[in-house]
Amino acid sequence: MPPSSLPTLPNLDDKLYPQSWQNQTVTTPTELLMAMLSGQIDIDADNFAKWLLADKTYQDWINFTVFGSYIQRSFTAFYQQSEDSFNQDLPAIFYRELKRHAQYLPLNQTLFFAGNLPKAARQNKLLFTTLNPATAILNAQKIKQGAAPVIINQIKVTGKSVAAFAVRHNKRTRERLKSQVLILDFQQLRLIKDEIIEADLTYCLKTYEIK
Repeated sequence: MPPSSLPTLPNLDDKLYPQSWQNQTVTTPTELLMAMLSGQIDIDADNFAKWLLADKTYQDWINFTVFGSYIQRSFTAFYQQSEDSFNQDLPAIFYRELKRHAQYLPLNQTLFFAGNLPKAARQNKLLFTTLNPATAILNAQKIKQGAAPVIINQIKVTGKSVAAFAVRHNKRTRERLKSQVLILDFQQLRLIKDEIIEADLTYCLKTYEIK
């Protein structure tokens, strides 16, 4: 699909922030994440997701997205079956179908994901992320191993050709609270900073630029 055929999503962070959370004003997604990590406000994924779903700009993001939580499972299954001649074309077919629903992310948009960056992410140009910092924190806590820090990642969009779409879930399930965004294509994903944050747990916050 030629780049010129993809529209750009409206800027969501500009609509969401500044925002008051539990009597504290935060002006950026990073400030909200840090306030949750430090214990200044509760790590509340449900309230953030409900606030997000009520936002008109976010509704624009998911307006043409009809997929649910099976995307990740299905795509992963297809991708791992490349040695099977019957299935070897399925990843490309599925990818092209998903790309039809993609748009470019706006500059300066912030996304999050939990745990280590998947090894194949840069090669396959695929990455599941979330707009919900609380979801990223809670997921990272679940996959924490031993005495290692809890790894949380934030991605800052710095280029105009990051293709993605917001995953839309059935309103009757809790999946809708995940606030997922599937990144389908990008030119570069670069780690620019990591820092250790000591709170109730030890966190490692990694910041990436994507373009």
